[in-house]
Amino acid sequence: MQPKSFFAGIHFPRYNRSALKPSRRIRLLLGLLFAGATYCLAGCAVALGPGYTIVKQQITVQFVPAPQPVIRIEGVYQLKNTGNQPLTSLELRLPGRRRFHFSDPSVQWDTTSLNLAPSSDNPRNVLVTFPQPWTVSSQHTLHLSVEYQRPSSGETGLSFTPDAFFLPAQGWSPELLPQRGILATGGVPPKSWNLIVRVPGNFLVHTSGQASKQSAKNSRNAAERTIRIPQTHKDGYPFVIAGRYVTAALTAGHEAVNLWTRSPQDAEALRQPSEALVRAIQAYDATFGTRPKDSHRLWIVECPHVAGCFTTTTSNFSRLISEENETTSAEMASQDTAMVDLSGGAPEIAAAAPSLAASWLGYGQNPGFFEQTPPLSALPAFAAARGREAVEGPQVRAQIVRRLLRAIPTNPQPRQPESDDVLRAKSLLFFYGLQDRYGQQVFSAALGHMLDARRGGGFDLDDLIAAFEQETHQDVAQFVRLWMKHPGVPEDFRARYENTAASALTLKETMP
Repeated sequence: MQPKSFFAGIHFPRYNRSALKPSRRIRLLLGLLFAGATYCLAGCAVALGPGYTIVKQQITVQFVPAPQPVIRIEGVYQLKNTGNQPLTSLELRLPGRRRFHFSDPSVQWDTTSLNLAPSSDNPRNVLVTFPQPWTVSSQHTLHLSVEYQRPSSGETGLSFTPDAFFLPAQGWSPELLPQRGILATGGVPPKSWNLIVRVPGNFLVHTSGQASKQSAKNSRNAAERTIRIPQTHKDGYPFVIAGRYVTAALTAGHEAVNLWTRSPQDAEALRQPSEALVRAIQAYDATFGTRPKDSHRLWIVECPHVAGCFTTTTSNFSRLISEENETTSAEMASQDTAMVDLSGGAPEIAAAAPSLAASWLGYGQNPGFFEQTPPLSALPAFAAARGREAVEGPQVRAQIVRRLLRAIPTNPQPRQPESDDVLRAKSLLFFYGLQDRYGQQVFSAALGHMLDARRGGGFDLDDLIAAFEQETHQDVAQFVRLWMKHPGVPEDFRARYENTAASALTLKETMP
């Protein structure tokens, strides 16, 4: 067994605000212990905790345009208990109902239908309880199916039309979660699996995966086309964009931009949004690392239905960052695609959706990323703000910081719990504080180091601290305690940005 796979299931306790340094010392001792165990067990397939492996998986997306358009999702997972004990249940994360409108999922364990129950560990998740214990080394097949429908009038959420739809690179596919417990494993997709897309025969299709290896087959009357696209962990979270589109193309920098619109458009009129998309993606790459799928081809696709096309109405972080009544006309839906609203002319591509971080951090790379706690839960939104800054200019940084500061009381009451919005704003500002304290170069290097070191095994605040301490050779834990142990934000940080003249300075992040 390789050391990397051994550590993939290790989950350390979450950040203890009152005892950070002791927990990190314990972590070091545990690390030495685990390293010794790994050395002794090298080459042996020995399970050290509860867990399972997804041996094989296949996800099918079928779009049915009439009589009412629906999107049918079916996932088939061949699972093997590779842990050290029988399992009685499996935890799943279903799509969020604020973003997706869907019927109750159907679940089968082999040929037995099962019910879903809320998870006692996380109300956002559901639990599948097996009719019989899942014994060690045995294999079973899990079937999950769900049908997406258009939201009712007045409801927000992802919408589509009879001639176009998209599923963004986050949240639409039910996710299998790791087992809970020390040295637990599970939830990581296999190295290669198939995404199958079934759409009307005259639809254009753009998906995640290895397009060069995809295969297509038309139905007997050519009314439906079936496309099989191999996926790997490098492709990130799967996405599907399809419809009856008019195509055009242009070049922006080193990127070839494909324009998919509902009616013919002047390609040159979309040059500025194309260049903005390139800058936004470059900013995202600078935060999370280069796109796993960097083919120098991008897509700008017109929304099938503007209402419900963007996440700003369902994202609490977006609400904090955006101005009141601010409208969104574009948003990244995948690593290489922006969905746009062309009803008001050329769109403004100002930011990536915070949820897009799933492709850099989550699917097949860091299981359980979406269960992060503050402040790391704000990292995707911070990266989205970085993208906005790259597009609109450096002045946006100070504007966003001041907007977030308004959400945090100036004189917070000690020992009083902070509201959810305050904690979200504070978590976002924590990353700006890290930038100011250590500089943009150190910030990017430390973040990249953390993601590379913990890829495949998840990460927490201890990992972030360790990465920054490696880069700075300073006691970063003290800085974290100053921000996260006390209510509000540090006074010097607030003063820096509430002073208009000072906030116009570019601070340490632009220093060489």
